[in-house]
Amino acid sequence: MDIGLGGRVVLVTGGARGVGAGICSVLDALGATVVACARRAPDDPDRAGAPDFVSCDVRDPDAVAEMVAGIVARHGRLDGLVNNAGGSPFALAADAGARFHSKIVELNLLAPLIVAQAAQSVMREQPDGGAIVNVSSVSGHRPSPGTAGYGAAKAGLDNLTGSLAIEWAPAVRINSVVAGPVQTELSELHYGDAEGIAAVGRTIPMGRMAVPDDIGNAVAFLLSPLAGYITGSTITVHGGGERPAFLDAANTNTASERKTS
Repeated sequence: MDIGLGGRVVLVTGGARGVGAGICSVLDALGATVVACARRAPDDPDRAGAPDFVSCDVRDPDAVAEMVAGIVARHGRLDGLVNNAGGSPFALAADAGARFHSKIVELNLLAPLIVAQAAQSVMREQPDGGAIVNVSSVSGHRPSPGTAGYGAAKAGLDNLTGSLAIEWAPAVRINSVVAGPVQTELSELHYGDAEGIAAVGRTIPMGRMAVPDDIGNAVAFLLSPLAGYITGSTITVHGGGERPAFLDAANTNTASERKTS
Protein backbone atom coordinates (compact mmCIF):
# COMPACT_ATOMS: atom_id res chain seq x y z
CA MET A 1 0.00 0.00 0.00
CA ASP A 2 1.34 3.42 -0.95
CA ILE A 3 0.23 6.14 1.46
CA GLY A 4 2.99 8.58 0.60
CA LEU A 5 5.68 7.54 3.05
CA GLY A 6 8.11 6.21 0.46
CA GLY A 7 11.52 7.80 0.97
CA ARG A 8 10.43 9.76 4.04
CA VAL A 9 13.03 9.80 6.83
CA VAL A 10 11.44 9.00 10.19
CA LEU A 11 13.00 8.82 13.65
CA VAL A 12 11.34 6.46 16.16
CA THR A 13 12.42 6.79 19.79
CA GLY A 14 12.35 3.61 21.82
CA GLY A 15 12.33 1.77 18.52
CA ALA A 16 14.50 -1.19 19.45
CA ARG A 17 11.79 -3.46 20.84
CA GLY A 18 8.15 -3.70 21.87
CA VAL A 19 5.71 -1.18 20.42
CA GLY A 20 8.57 0.86 18.95
CA ALA A 21 9.88 -2.10 16.97
CA GLY A 22 6.38 -2.71 15.64
CA ILE A 23 6.08 0.92 14.55
CA CYS A 24 9.45 0.68 12.80
CA SER A 25 8.36 -2.49 10.98
CA VAL A 26 5.15 -0.89 9.69
CA LEU A 27 6.96 2.24 8.50
CA ASP A 28 9.67 0.18 6.80
CA ALA A 29 7.03 -1.88 4.95
CA LEU A 30 5.50 1.37 3.69
CA GLY A 31 8.83 2.49 2.21
CA ALA A 32 10.03 4.95 4.84
CA THR A 33 13.69 5.26 5.80
CA VAL A 34 13.50 4.46 9.50
CA VAL A 35 16.00 5.41 12.19
CA ALA A 36 15.41 3.92 15.63
CA CYS A 37 16.97 5.21 18.81
CA ALA A 38 17.13 3.75 22.31
CA ARG A 39 19.65 3.43 25.09
CA ARG A 40 20.10 -0.28 24.32
CA ALA A 41 20.60 -1.78 20.85
CA PRO A 42 17.94 -4.11 19.37
CA ASP A 43 18.27 -7.82 20.08
CA ASP A 44 18.54 -8.70 16.38
CA PRO A 45 20.03 -5.70 14.55
CA ASP A 46 20.77 -7.73 11.39
CA ARG A 47 17.25 -9.00 10.76
CA ALA A 48 15.60 -8.12 7.46
CA GLY A 49 13.91 -4.73 7.63
CA ALA A 50 15.67 -3.70 10.84
CA PRO A 51 15.95 0.10 11.03
CA ASP A 52 19.14 2.07 11.33
CA PHE A 53 19.96 2.30 15.03
CA VAL A 54 21.38 5.17 17.06
CA SER A 55 22.11 4.89 20.77
CA CYS A 56 20.72 7.95 22.55
CA ASP A 57 19.37 8.99 25.93
CA VAL A 58 16.39 11.09 24.87
CA ARG A 59 16.38 12.87 28.23
CA ASP A 60 19.72 14.52 27.34
CA PRO A 61 19.26 17.63 25.14
CA ASP A 62 22.87 17.58 23.92
CA ALA A 63 22.68 13.91 22.96
CA VAL A 64 19.38 14.49 21.16
CA ALA A 65 20.77 17.47 19.23
CA GLU A 66 23.77 15.38 18.17
CA MET A 67 21.52 12.50 17.08
CA VAL A 68 19.25 14.71 14.96
CA ALA A 69 22.24 16.45 13.37
CA GLY A 70 23.68 13.03 12.52
CA ILE A 71 20.44 11.90 10.87
CA VAL A 72 20.32 15.05 8.74
CA ALA A 73 24.00 14.68 7.82
CA ARG A 74 23.41 11.10 6.69
CA HIS A 75 20.00 11.38 5.04
CA GLY A 76 19.74 15.07 4.18
CA ARG A 77 16.43 15.61 5.94
CA LEU A 78 14.06 14.55 8.71
CA ASP A 79 10.42 14.19 7.73
CA GLY A 80 8.88 12.44 10.70
CA LEU A 81 9.36 11.84 14.40
CA VAL A 82 7.60 9.24 16.55
CA ASN A 83 8.01 9.92 20.26
CA ASN A 84 7.49 6.38 21.48
CA ALA A 85 10.07 5.98 24.28
CA GLY A 86 8.46 5.82 27.70
CA GLY A 87 7.00 3.55 30.33
CA SER A 88 6.97 2.99 34.06
CA PRO A 89 7.38 0.15 36.55
CA PHE A 90 4.53 -0.48 39.00
CA ALA A 91 4.91 1.53 42.19
CA LEU A 92 2.22 2.87 44.50
CA ALA A 93 2.47 6.66 44.71
CA ALA A 94 2.87 6.75 48.50
CA ASP A 95 5.74 4.28 48.40
CA ALA A 96 7.79 5.90 45.62
CA GLY A 97 10.19 8.75 46.29
CA ALA A 98 10.38 12.12 44.62
CA ARG A 99 13.34 11.03 42.49
CA PHE A 100 11.36 8.08 41.10
CA HIS A 101 8.42 10.29 40.13
CA SER A 102 10.76 12.88 38.62
CA LYS A 103 12.40 10.31 36.38
CA ILE A 104 9.04 8.98 35.19
CA VAL A 105 7.85 12.46 34.24
CA GLU A 106 11.22 13.23 32.65
CA LEU A 107 11.05 10.19 30.38
CA ASN A 108 7.38 10.35 29.45
CA LEU A 109 6.83 14.11 29.14
CA LEU A 110 10.02 16.15 29.07
CA ALA A 111 11.97 13.83 26.77
CA PRO A 112 9.31 13.94 24.01
CA LEU A 113 9.42 17.74 24.22
CA ILE A 114 13.22 17.75 23.94
CA VAL A 115 13.21 15.49 20.87
CA ALA A 116 10.29 17.36 19.29
CA GLN A 117 12.13 20.67 19.67
CA ALA A 118 15.20 19.30 17.93
CA ALA A 119 13.13 17.72 15.15
CA GLN A 120 11.01 20.77 14.42
CA SER A 121 14.09 22.97 14.10
CA VAL A 122 14.95 20.87 11.05
CA MET A 123 11.42 20.32 9.74
CA ARG A 124 10.44 24.00 9.69
CA GLU A 125 13.26 24.73 7.24
CA GLN A 126 12.13 22.04 4.78
CA PRO A 127 9.73 22.89 1.93
CA ASP A 128 7.41 20.06 2.98
CA GLY A 129 7.79 20.63 6.71
CA GLY A 130 7.31 17.51 8.78
CA ALA A 131 5.07 15.53 11.10
CA ILE A 132 5.42 14.37 14.70
CA VAL A 133 3.42 11.65 16.47
CA ASN A 134 3.51 11.26 20.25
CA VAL A 135 2.63 7.80 21.53
CA SER A 136 0.44 8.40 24.56
CA SER A 137 -1.67 6.07 26.69
CA VAL A 138 -5.16 5.53 28.03
CA SER A 139 -3.46 5.87 31.43
CA GLY A 140 -3.51 9.61 30.81
CA HIS A 141 -7.30 9.60 30.40
CA ARG A 142 -8.40 7.47 33.35
CA PRO A 143 -7.10 6.75 36.86
CA SER A 144 -3.75 4.99 36.74
CA PRO A 145 -3.19 3.37 40.17
CA GLY A 146 0.31 1.95 40.52
CA THR A 147 1.58 4.19 37.72
CA ALA A 148 0.22 7.55 38.83
CA GLY A 149 3.20 9.58 37.67
CA TYR A 150 3.11 7.84 34.28
CA GLY A 151 -0.59 8.57 33.82
CA ALA A 152 -0.10 12.22 34.76
CA ALA A 153 2.83 12.52 32.36
CA LYS A 154 0.81 11.02 29.50
CA ALA A 155 -2.03 13.42 30.21
CA GLY A 156 0.53 16.20 30.00
CA LEU A 157 1.86 14.79 26.73
CA ASP A 158 -1.57 15.01 25.10
CA ASN A 159 -1.96 18.59 26.29
CA LEU A 160 1.54 19.38 25.01
CA THR A 161 0.57 17.94 21.63
CA GLY A 162 -2.23 20.43 21.24
CA SER A 163 -0.10 23.38 22.32
CA LEU A 164 2.78 22.55 19.98
CA ALA A 165 0.37 21.99 17.10
CA ILE A 166 -0.73 25.60 17.40
CA GLU A 167 2.78 26.97 17.88
CA TRP A 168 4.37 25.03 15.01
CA ALA A 169 1.64 25.08 12.35
CA PRO A 170 1.56 25.05 9.43
CA ALA A 171 5.09 23.74 8.83
CA VAL A 172 4.97 20.95 11.42
CA ARG A 173 1.94 18.81 12.23
CA ILE A 174 1.83 17.07 15.61
CA ASN A 175 -0.69 14.52 16.88
CA SER A 176 -0.85 11.78 19.49
CA VAL A 177 -1.90 8.14 19.46
CA VAL A 178 -3.55 7.15 22.73
CA ALA A 179 -2.75 3.47 23.07
CA GLY A 180 -4.58 0.90 25.15
CA PRO A 181 -2.95 -2.31 26.44
CA VAL A 182 -0.54 -3.73 23.88
CA GLN A 183 0.73 -7.30 23.78
CA THR A 184 4.52 -7.37 23.35
CA GLU A 185 7.39 -9.61 24.37
CA LEU A 186 7.27 -7.89 27.78
CA SER A 187 3.54 -8.37 28.42
CA GLU A 188 4.00 -11.14 30.97
CA LEU A 189 5.85 -8.70 33.23
CA HIS A 190 2.66 -6.63 33.45
CA TYR A 191 -0.16 -9.14 33.06
CA GLY A 192 1.27 -12.44 34.27
CA ASP A 193 1.17 -15.62 32.18
CA ALA A 194 -0.64 -16.30 28.91
CA GLU A 195 -3.94 -16.77 30.74
CA GLY A 196 -3.51 -13.38 32.38
CA ILE A 197 -2.96 -11.79 28.99
CA ALA A 198 -6.01 -13.56 27.58
CA ALA A 199 -8.08 -12.46 30.58
CA VAL A 200 -7.16 -8.83 29.95
CA GLY A 201 -8.08 -9.28 26.30
CA ARG A 202 -11.55 -10.49 27.28
CA THR A 203 -12.22 -7.17 29.04
CA ILE A 204 -11.74 -5.29 25.74
CA PRO A 205 -14.70 -5.02 23.33
CA MET A 206 -12.57 -6.16 20.38
CA GLY A 207 -11.75 -9.32 22.34
CA ARG A 208 -7.97 -8.91 22.43
CA MET A 209 -5.18 -6.57 23.38
CA ALA A 210 -3.57 -4.50 20.64
CA VAL A 211 -0.45 -5.72 18.89
CA PRO A 212 2.38 -3.34 17.96
CA ASP A 213 1.26 -3.19 14.32
CA ASP A 214 -2.09 -1.75 15.43
CA ILE A 215 -0.26 1.22 16.92
CA GLY A 216 2.12 1.35 13.95
CA ASN A 217 -0.76 1.61 11.46
CA ALA A 218 -2.25 4.58 13.29
CA VAL A 219 1.17 6.25 13.50
CA ALA A 220 1.78 5.69 9.78
CA PHE A 221 -1.53 7.34 8.90
CA LEU A 222 -0.77 10.42 11.01
CA LEU A 223 2.70 10.76 9.47
CA SER A 224 1.38 10.42 5.94
CA PRO A 225 -0.04 13.01 3.53
CA LEU A 226 -3.46 11.38 4.11
CA ALA A 227 -3.47 13.24 7.44
CA GLY A 228 -2.24 16.47 5.92
CA TYR A 229 -4.98 18.55 7.57
CA ILE A 230 -4.88 16.78 10.93
CA THR A 231 -2.89 18.42 13.70
CA GLY A 232 -3.38 18.83 17.43
CA SER A 233 -5.51 15.69 17.55
CA THR A 234 -5.52 12.44 19.48
CA ILE A 235 -6.44 9.08 17.95
CA THR A 236 -7.45 6.48 20.52
CA VAL A 237 -6.34 2.95 19.64
CA HIS A 238 -7.77 0.83 22.45
CA GLY A 239 -10.15 -1.66 20.85
CA GLY A 240 -13.21 0.05 22.29
CA GLY A 241 -11.80 0.71 25.74
CA GLU A 242 -12.64 -0.95 29.02
CA ARG A 243 -16.02 -2.40 29.84
CA PRO A 244 -17.44 -0.35 32.77
CA ALA A 245 -17.28 -2.36 35.98
CA PHE A 246 -20.84 -1.41 36.97
CA LEU A 247 -22.24 -3.42 34.05
CA ASP A 248 -20.95 -6.62 35.61
CA ALA A 249 -21.71 -5.56 39.19
CA ALA A 250 -25.32 -4.51 38.59
CA ASN A 251 -28.11 -7.08 38.92
CA THR A 252 -30.50 -5.47 36.41
CA ASN A 253 -30.08 -8.14 33.76
CA THR A 254 -30.32 -10.92 36.32
CA ALA A 255 -33.56 -9.53 37.70
CA SER A 256 -34.98 -9.17 34.19
CA GLU A 257 -34.10 -12.76 33.39
CA ARG A 258 -35.98 -13.93 36.52
CA LYS A 259 -39.13 -12.06 35.48
CA THR A 260 -39.18 -13.61 32.03
CA SER A 261 -38.39 -17.15 33.17
